[in-house]
Amino acid sequence: MMDTTLTFKYLPFEHLEDAIKIEEQGFPPDEAATLEAFQLRQKQASDLFLGAYQNTGAQDRLIGYVCSTLSPDTSLTHDSMSTHVPGSSSVCIHSVCVSPAFRKQGAGLKLLREYIARLETTHRENSGPYQRILLITHDNLRRFYEKAGFEWVGPSAVVHGSQPWYEMRIVLGSSSSSFDSATQRGVFEALQRPSRNPLPQALSSFLGGITEVSSYGSNVPVNKFDLLCPRTDCGSVILKSGVAKLTEAPSVQMDPLDHPRHPLLPALPIPPTAAQWWLIAPSPMEFENIGFSHVVESLGDKMKLLACAECDLGPLGWCKEGGTEFWLACSRVGYKTG
Repeated sequence: MMDTTLTFKYLPFEHLEDAIKIEEQGFPPDEAATLEAFQLRQKQASDLFLGAYQNTGAQDRLIGYVCSTLSPDTSLTHDSMSTHVPGSSSVCIHSVCVSPAFRKQGAGLKLLREYIARLETTHRENSGPYQRILLITHDNLRRFYEKAGFEWVGPSAVVHGSQPWYEMRIVLGSSSSSFDSATQRGVFEALQRPSRNPLPQALSSFLGGITEVSSYGSNVPVNKFDLLCPRTDCGSVILKSGVAKLTEAPSVQMDPLDHPRHPLLPALPIPPTAAQWWLIAPSPMEFENIGFSHVVESLGDKMKLLACAECDLGPLGWCKEGGTEFWLACSRVGYKTG
């Protein structure tokens, strides 16, 4: 994953020329927007034009962006993609683009998750106005957007460029679970790929238990090793060492009662019995790789479940809806010891 520090802020007018250069590198000529289009979007919907910046010390460098406009339509059309209607309920994403030097390093996924989190906050705190996020994409980017939480809708009526488009969406504040057929597809695809990631070691394999996988940083026990997806065919790095605090807190009912628990995921104590957790705060940007479900309810609490963003194995942990603390079950992650 990328080792640079990223910050996210709404794009000022003076950075639009940098953004259009990234756009032209990321899209073919028949799909790329123009500088005039960017200027209009930034003028009309500056709070929907978010940039990702690399911290260079002297000056932040723009390395990616997401830009959108608003529409009252519940599905994307040529009109909704070409007209901005202030106060509308649908956020229509036009571009998610990252500079070539920063692709395949997690920057795009972090940027998109930050964007979604801000829209979720606006939805929650203001009871709207945003109700959904819509986008169209090509079939080869489907898995990328599913990792960020989008669901597949199907072929789009929009014609732009030479390739067909497909619509995807997020319903803000949705209570439906993400561990569905899309999850099953992701698991199958992950199993078919040869693993290049380190082999995860289960907590139960350590004779000393939790004491062998924790160390003290600033007088607080933290994760001694990188935390990995427990699936040996995946082994994706979820969190770097030293980031999470070891915490004992009441257990949580994460597993759906109507679905069997995955055999790689040990049973947790029955709530409110105490369980061991890795606590991550204050932002999901601390993760190297994590996926979030839609909002679900457990014993009256609204939460999101955490899963591996590569193969969708989960739930590995949870967080409260709109919360700033993220909990990974110590027994449900793998540990990188080599």
